[in-house]
Amino acid sequence: MQLLFDQNISYRIIKKISKHFPGAKQVREQGLENLTDLEIWEYARDYGFAIVTFDADFFDLSNLFGHPPKIIWLRTGNRKTDALAELIISKHELINEFLANKNYEDIACIEIG
Repeated sequence: MQLLFDQNISYRIIKKISKHFPGAKQVREQGLENLTDLEIWEYARDYGFAIVTFDADFFDLSNLFGHPPKIIWLRTGNRKTDALAELIISKHELINEFLANKNYEDIACIEIG
């Protein structure tokens, strides 16, 4: 499962995390920039992405519809792209375990802060 970064996270993060998360994309790169959260959620579900977001709406969608897609909810407040990339890289083992369903099979969302 690959990461799909929500539109409120800079596309520049992809290059910074690519070593740890190959295949990560940002919604703008996928032509999803002006779609609704539900449409992005459906795209992620259909194409095997987990959504990385600051937005609680994706958490709400996972409560309504379950998973996939899985949600990585960033609870950090605004951060510069470099700092956000460092945080995500520092949590890469946890994120990869979550995405691989190891010990997280029934969990649709994790919060990182």
